[in-house]
Amino acid sequence: MPTVLPSLDLLRVFEACARLLSFTAAATELGTTQPAISQQIQRLERQLSARLFERVYRGIELTASGGLLLDHVQEALEAVRAGVEAVNTRPAREVLAVATDFAFAAYWLIPRLARFYHLNPQVDVSLITSNRPLVVLGGDVDLAVAFGDGHVRGGEAQLLFPEQVFPVCSPQLLAEYRGDASSSRLAGMPLLHLKAMSGQHWFEWPGVFQAFGLKAPPAPTSPGFDNYTQVLSAALAGQGVAIGWSHLVDDLLQQGLLCRVFEGVVASRYGYHLLLPQRKRRMRLVRRFVDWMHAELAAQAA
Repeated sequence: MPTVLPSLDLLRVFEACARLLSFTAAATELGTTQPAISQQIQRLERQLSARLFERVYRGIELTASGGLLLDHVQEALEAVRAGVEAVNTRPAREVLAVATDFAFAAYWLIPRLARFYHLNPQVDVSLITSNRPLVVLGGDVDLAVAFGDGHVRGGEAQLLFPEQVFPVCSPQLLAEYRGDASSSRLAGMPLLHLKAMSGQHWFEWPGVFQAFGLKAPPAPTSPGFDNYTQVLSAALAGQGVAIGWSHLVDDLLQQGLLCRVFEGVVASRYGYHLLLPQRKRRMRLVRRFVDWMHAELAAQAA
């Protein structure tokens, strides 16, 4: 049967009495009365079935049981005090809620967050990810990074980088389709499709083919992928050619995991935008995060 522990209040009273060897002095220290202290000690002795103090002339003395208990109680109370002090002196952490899509989070933001944490050790970034178009900046979001034309209700939009795309695939797949390095190579390669969503205007293969002056691509022979991270995963596995978004695939190109099918870039009037809330709450922290993102983009361009 587990031991029932005395309350912390009783143990604090016992520790004060044992340290001061006086019920009266303990009462003064704890802001109570001597009779109340005496009653609490009696209650503790009954719970432990042990006598803790001997009443002597003009004071009290610890019994052997009392001395044994005192060593453990003082050690435990010191540990509690140290824990409370650690909590009170620990700098408060701030949490920044950032909403974005899976692709931007996975291929641009998360690989760089360690550098933000290094510069801002007291800030936690809480990512809110979704593939649905962001049309309203909710009250629980401090900052959003969303693809589109920058129009959103409840926020101010700043262009982060425009949409610039080009076909990419794995080096192994490209080696299988040797030939000229022009855009005509693309027509004979398997294409990876991203399912269209209502309200999205990103480039799809017909637009890419048209921009490069190619005949319309064949109709998809298999269902498209639900999100862009799946598209890039399939491209990395050598399953086909993906539409590569500049900035999202730059790191994969630099690491040699993906390569361009041919040179050339297609641009549109859309892109990724920073969406800032109209409210002024936490704007100092939001501005710090925005400045860091711009610095990262500048370093990436360099």
